[in-house]
Amino acid sequence: RKYYNIIKKRQMSLKIKRLFDIVVASIMLMFLAVPMLVIAVCIKLDSRGPVFFRQERITQYGRKFRIFKFRTMVNDADKKGSLVTVGGDSRITRVGAVIRKYRLDEIPQLINVLCGDMSFVGTRPEVEKYVMAYTPAMMATLLMPAGITSEASIRYKDEDRLLEAADDVDYIYIHKVLPGKMRYNLKYLKRFSLINDIRLCIETVLAVIH
Repeated sequence: RKYYNIIKKRQMSLKIKRLFDIVVASIMLMFLAVPMLVIAVCIKLDSRGPVFFRQERITQYGRKFRIFKFRTMVNDADKKGSLVTVGGDSRITRVGAVIRKYRLDEIPQLINVLCGDMSFVGTRPEVEKYVMAYTPAMMATLLMPAGITSEASIRYKDEDRLLEAADDVDYIYIHKVLPGKMRYNLKYLKRFSLINDIRLCIETVLAVIH
């Protein structure tokens, strides 16, 4: 309730956020069209399977949508192991390893932003299995659209390495990693603003470069 009340008072900011998403995503897709084509060709030459990885995720108010990502793993990888990726995962392709290193696999999510399924900044969309493990407080993150990046994404950018040594990846993710990420996500809801969104976008770029 307290998060709902905070967001309700910022309806104008939400409208500006949506306008920002549409304008910036449109411009980025135009400029990145050629690089995306090059990445697509590399993916097809490297391994069998589609260019895009499509998976059902959860966004605002629990609505389901299919996310766009460049495929970085072998085809049907989600059926051959955990739904989260660990460091040194054998399912990752050669081209996929490079793409993941520089977060280039996230670029197609600009399509999801234009469709209104996602925003540039917000809680990363999880699969239903992990959303079902949310505590009542964590559910507050579904009051806003899922995002491409967030402070949690920056802090946990090496999440796959954290999970690499885990015997039970799903257990560690749900009980250790997810609560830590959610603390940042809930803090974001309290101080949401367009200025803060722009700051997080810049920090994300710097984190990837670093």
